Amino acid sequence: MEKDVLDFWDETHVFEKSIEQRPKTKSYHFYDGPPFATGLPHYGHIVASLLKDVVPRFWTMKGYRVERKWGWDCHGLPIENIIEKELHLKTKQDIERFGIAAFNEACRATVLKYAEEWKKTVRRIGRWVDMEHDYKTMDLSFMESVWWVFRQLWDQGLIYKGHKAMHICPRCVTPLSNFEVTQGYKDITDQTAVIKFPIKNAQAIFGIDKTVSMLAWTTTPWTLPGNLLLAVNAEHSYALVKLEHDKSLYILAEAALEKIIDASGYTVIRLFTGKELAGMNLEYEPAFPYFQDTKNAFRVVTADFVTLDEGTGVVHIAPAFGEYDYELGIREELPMVQHVTMEGVFIPSVSDFAGKSVKPKEDPSKTDKELVAWLSAKGKVFKEEYVTHSYPHCWRCETPLLNYATTSWFVKVTHIKEHLLANNRKIHWVPEHMKEGRFGQWLDGARDWAVSRNRYWGTPLPIWESEDGDIICIGSVKELEVLSGKNVTDIHKHKIDDIILTKKGKNYKRIPDVLDCWFESGSMPYGQMHYPFEHKEEFERSFPAQFIAEGQDQTRGWFYTLHVLATALTLGKHAHIGDGSSTPAFSNVIVNGIVLAEDGKKMSKRLKNYPDPDVMIDRYGADAMRYYLVTSPVMEAESLNFSESGVREVYNNVINTLWNVLMFYSLYGKKRKIDRKSTNVLDHWIRSRLFHLVASVTSGMEAYQLSDAARPISEFVSDLSQWYVRRSRERLKADTDDASQASQTFGEVLVTLAQVIAPFMPFMAELIYQNVTETGKSVHLCDWPKFDAKTMDDTLEESMIRVRELVEKIHAKRKELKIPVRQPLGKCQISNIQCQISNELLGLIKDETNIKEITFTKGEGEIVAELDTTMTPELEKEGKVREVIRTVQQLRKNQGCTIDGRITLTLPKSLKSLGQSNIDIIQRETLATSVIWGDSYSISTSN
Repeated sequence: MEKDVLDFWDETHVFEKSIEQRPKTKSYHFYDGPPFATGLPHYGHIVASLLKDVVPRFWTMKGYRVERKWGWDCHGLPIENIIEKELHLKTKQDIERFGIAAFNEACRATVLKYAEEWKKTVRRIGRWVDMEHDYKTMDLSFMESVWWVFRQLWDQGLIYKGHKAMHICPRCVTPLSNFEVTQGYKDITDQTAVIKFPIKNAQAIFGIDKTVSMLAWTTTPWTLPGNLLLAVNAEHSYALVKLEHDKSLYILAEAALEKIIDASGYTVIRLFTGKELAGMNLEYEPAFPYFQDTKNAFRVVTADFVTLDEGTGVVHIAPAFGEYDYELGIREELPMVQHVTMEGVFIPSVSDFAGKSVKPKEDPSKTDKELVAWLSAKGKVFKEEYVTHSYPHCWRCETPLLNYATTSWFVKVTHIKEHLLANNRKIHWVPEHMKEGRFGQWLDGARDWAVSRNRYWGTPLPIWESEDGDIICIGSVKELEVLSGKNVTDIHKHKIDDIILTKKGKNYKRIPDVLDCWFESGSMPYGQMHYPFEHKEEFERSFPAQFIAEGQDQTRGWFYTLHVLATALTLGKHAHIGDGSSTPAFSNVIVNGIVLAEDGKKMSKRLKNYPDPDVMIDRYGADAMRYYLVTSPVMEAESLNFSESGVREVYNNVINTLWNVLMFYSLYGKKRKIDRKSTNVLDHWIRSRLFHLVASVTSGMEAYQLSDAARPISEFVSDLSQWYVRRSRERLKADTDDASQASQTFGEVLVTLAQVIAPFMPFMAELIYQNVTETGKSVHLCDWPKFDAKTMDDTLEESMIRVRELVEKIHAKRKELKIPVRQPLGKCQISNIQCQISNELLGLIKDETNIKEITFTKGEGEIVAELDTTMTPELEKEGKVREVIRTVQQLRKNQGCTIDGRITLTLPKSLKSLGQSNIDIIQRETLATSVIWGDSYSISTSN
């Protein structure tokens, strides 16, 4: 049936109409973060798609024009890594030997590998989005807008070239931005060691005719060949100690003695502050001999970042590796000694280990072990052990990263940090704690953003440089054409690297780097509309977006880059969008959590520890999946342990229940309508419940609290089925004004309910609407239902809750006494009731519990129901009549009788004792034209 609904939507162009029928002057905009089509969609994508469908459907029904354009991420390491594997290219040199042009064209050909599978999944889950007029980050129009964004930052002085210590991926041979680094931390076990650094002039300084060594602890032995300094904290206390079984003396932090020296006996010879130590002009012997002639090196200095949290309180400094090390090396005027290449291998100067990978992916501690063994053989290791710690890995190829001083192009994020923080205060975050928590804290600690990559498949940096260092930054294709005199139709690296620009007699060649693909992601609002080259007014009306949504990891990814670029582009007198009062890129954002396997582990194709999404949708339907997810903690940035039983429960309790309610309405509810308000208490109650539901869902959706909005629906469906429909069955089957009033109420409730559930369960909403109304139009073209406060009766709803509680008490008592409900009872006494029960509600209780007379006494304490189990002949006969009717109705069902099909009924002769009046009741209730007496029950259809 869901597939039939999909065909109906396609054939009648409902999605297109839902946009076109809303005025352009009343638009609602949301940004859709583009996925890669190099893999198949999974539960994480389904969650994101669900968010991006539920919210636009709601605001469409609220009267807004919500255009939804699909996009594809096409550039960057994810694609390059796939092609490298396919072509068996292991290094950058392999790529360049293969040919950059051929490599990039292979990337282009693979980008949309699974696009059709994506389209099928997106359609099947009921998401409405324009995938026919999609944008791609590799399109010339998109890339030109990216260039425009970069040029605006350049003109504002927010772009610079810097040499800094950053994390690099030695396999991809490119630096990563700080937020990329946060995505790839893994626990690994590393070799650590406490290394001896003998003081050169110890006898003269300390007056001791023995070797005195500084002890420094390291978790990265591979950096030791590049060691140039030892750092101590000026304020800490350091001890010169003598060990009982060691002729040498050692210097380390006093606070680290017990931890480092263990149970060995030692004597403290003397104490110093770190400042005193550094003031002694201590020089030491390097651990490795490769750079021992380095000028100004191998000294003890002070540094504020040295702590006593771990290690010896003495830190080994390799300025080419590590942010603090780098800055200290600059302060101490040291030359840059990089004993490791960007590919992560030792240079030839490190003769004993030349060419070895310092952090092999298959065994990250392998080289560290070899280095420590080498040092140990030379008596330079005081202590060694292993430690398990969190270490950064490449977010795409999973190679251990190196903290490496290299050159990159940066955005001056720190320059606009206060504006970033101010703009964050303008955003409505769901959940709210993200604002000042994960996102706000990230902004508060924001560092400049490295945006250049030493790679191939991406938007090239639009920077051309002359031999004397003069630079031209290009902001458009037209500008490039004017300066080069060439016709430019593609600005990928392999298409423009040979273009030489000439200006004022100087030639300029493009620098080889491409832009970080996250820079493209942050440029998505502008790129998808080719702003400012096209759609200028349309874009500026739509900026900032009212809504975006993605996973929690995007607080340091897409959300962040959108925020940085929007803040920069709307800032001050140089604003390129708006009036200079800086704005964020979006006003409302929902952060979803992660979908895990049922056991709480990460979903793994290899382990097959989760059910296939396609199987789940085929088995239970997209609506069941949608409602299960939208009412789960994953809508509130929390993890969800996906459970098939949870989807099945939604199918049984919500989807199937709604269908049964609809089928009952189709059989009995479509009666003549009367133009008069119902006087029945059940009708008043269900309408009150309905409009409370409308109010609750509306409030939740307007606050972007999707799970809060959706959860009350299942409770309403339960009330509608288990109380309203069940208590209205006999009313609806009758041919009375009350039956018409019930039918009228029932139909109104179903139509309004269809509209309320439309964003969450679009298929069931459509099925209900098409079956109840005769308009022929889609429910998704309706306006959002309004709620009438006059029809909302809190007192009645509270009273009905009490009524149902009393009914449960009586049913429980019947069960305890083993008296079935179909057996009428004469009396029931209910004690300790504390509320007034009207005659209408009392009638409901009597009908539901099959008791002739119910009396109440007020009091305190637990409510108690006492049944009078006295059986009169009349009660016994009435119970028998009900049992007979139930038996005959089952026979009718077994033989496939229609609801109004007439039968000839054969009853056992023993039932004649019930009397003719009761036989008439049986005949009427079972639609029997005549009754024949025989030996057993049987029915036959009448001609």
